[in-house]
Amino acid sequence: MAGLPGTPPPESAAEPARATGEDGSPDLLPVRMLNEYAYCPRLFYLMHVEGRWEDNSYTIEGRHAHRRVDDSEQLLPEPASAPQDDGETEAAPTVARSVRLGSDRLGLVARLDLVQTAGDDAVPVDTKRGRVPDNAERSWEPERIQLMAQGLLLREHGYGSNRGVLYFAGSRTRVEIPFSAELEARTLHLIEQARLAARQRQMPPPLEDSPKCNGCSLNAICLPDETLALQRVPRDPAAPEVRRLYPVRDDALPLYVQEQGARVGKQSESLIVSRKDEELARAPLKDVSQLVLCGNVSVSAQTIHLLCEAGIPIVHLSRGNWFYGVTHGIHLRNGYNRAAQFAAAADPERQLRLAKAIVIGKGANQRTLLRRNTSPRPDRALDEMRRLLTTVPEARDRDNVLGLEGSLAACYFREFSSMLGGSDVETQWDFNNRNRRPPLDPINTLLSFGYALLAKECTVALLSEGLDPWWGLFHQPRHGRPALALDLMEEFRPLIVDSAVVTAVNTRMVGGSDFVRSHTGCMLKPGGRKAFIRAYEARLDQLVTHPIFQYRCSWRAVIRVQARLLARWLRGDVPDYIAITTR
Repeated sequence: MAGLPGTPPPESAAEPARATGEDGSPDLLPVRMLNEYAYCPRLFYLMHVEGRWEDNSYTIEGRHAHRRVDDSEQLLPEPASAPQDDGETEAAPTVARSVRLGSDRLGLVARLDLVQTAGDDAVPVDTKRGRVPDNAERSWEPERIQLMAQGLLLREHGYGSNRGVLYFAGSRTRVEIPFSAELEARTLHLIEQARLAARQRQMPPPLEDSPKCNGCSLNAICLPDETLALQRVPRDPAAPEVRRLYPVRDDALPLYVQEQGARVGKQSESLIVSRKDEELARAPLKDVSQLVLCGNVSVSAQTIHLLCEAGIPIVHLSRGNWFYGVTHGIHLRNGYNRAAQFAAAADPERQLRLAKAIVIGKGANQRTLLRRNTSPRPDRALDEMRRLLTTVPEARDRDNVLGLEGSLAACYFREFSSMLGGSDVETQWDFNNRNRRPPLDPINTLLSFGYALLAKECTVALLSEGLDPWWGLFHQPRHGRPALALDLMEEFRPLIVDSAVVTAVNTRMVGGSDFVRSHTGCMLKPGGRKAFIRAYEARLDQLVTHPIFQYRCSWRAVIRVQARLLARWLRGDVPDYIAITTR
């Protein structure tokens, strides 16, 4: 089980989980994935079908426990040539580590930790990171199933195998597992069920209020409680509380490189930012979630390889704050999500449903930001926005929804300057309406820069779900425009970017001297850009109570959860996409 006591990470953490024959032979099911299916079919689907993987303390400890058996691959001796018992003394068993076996008949492939052979008898020994369980069998069923499957593979290769051994590294204890007829029948049944599940497009349902989820390294990807809660909308008062199974904040954060002419290289497991012969910054890879390159910044080929292998995206922004794109590795093989996305994008009814949810969420958040941050309150604008929001559910088509979105935005931006406090607002900021390409005043410059940063955040979140950021449902696809990222970011524009702009201006994090202005446009100076990035990142890192699930997490985590729930809605795992709104 991914990240749970007694289990190391699967081979799929380092290489494909599915052994696919290039000659057209059937896929073989890794025995490691059979363990996952016996534990949780949804976990099996995420790992085996979608190729998802995340580390946690359990998986890291499991890798450490396996360091000896994983050192080198060995072959088993032929059964006929193995040492024979002479009847007087028992021959010492031959030990082979990291043994690869496969069987087309069983449809299985495995790498066995250790195999002890004597004559034609073979005993598989499987290493577990935890301690011996306190139950009658002194083991868990998924562990016994995995061991029995290894025994079946050994039998396929001419050995007799009537027992196996689980070695628990935490307590340094060996537990013998007899290969009974009942265990064999159960294992064969689960092999067939797992192979059927691997061919399904629909993800198995999550476990309900299960303690198995607590230590699972994929719980933030699976979202078991969140999925069940959305399936029960309106919420059942007797339903269990939604648990937050992932950290409130990420340990790893984006690394922004803005120094023009800088170069990003690597040294061991660290990123090194330098200019000419001067080292400007150093960041351990484990602390970096994205590498964001702003303008004329180069990156070495070795660094690109390292980041792609680690699943860390490289985000490219122009010096003028245009979002160019993302460089990322091939770490997720999820064709089903994209197939569902393209099908939904071709369905006018689903397009309209998502468009309404997006505009209601965005408009409600714009209205809330005005209501909270203006004095006196612009009641006329707030009333008009409330009226427009009530008409969105009755919209007949996407164009009608677009028109309502434009009307809401016009009301909102007419009053935006009333949120900017200070005696020099009118003379220094001079904000009258939203403009761009290029922005003509400081506020629009900050908004455009912030929206570019938010677009890259949403693009990275969607790519991590195997979705195509350039193929939207509300925003129509257009060359060079990340339409689905724009769909996802709409509800977050006022919550994150607009809020960060208001904070940066009102707290004097940025001032009029941080901009270069002319009659053709307005640009941020490097110091102002750094100051606004601090305001933007502080907003993403701020803890909030999730408005749907009622637990605490950062806005950065909320964006990631929404991307996953959008993918689940596209696949039919949840009935509706619900935009995030605050009171």
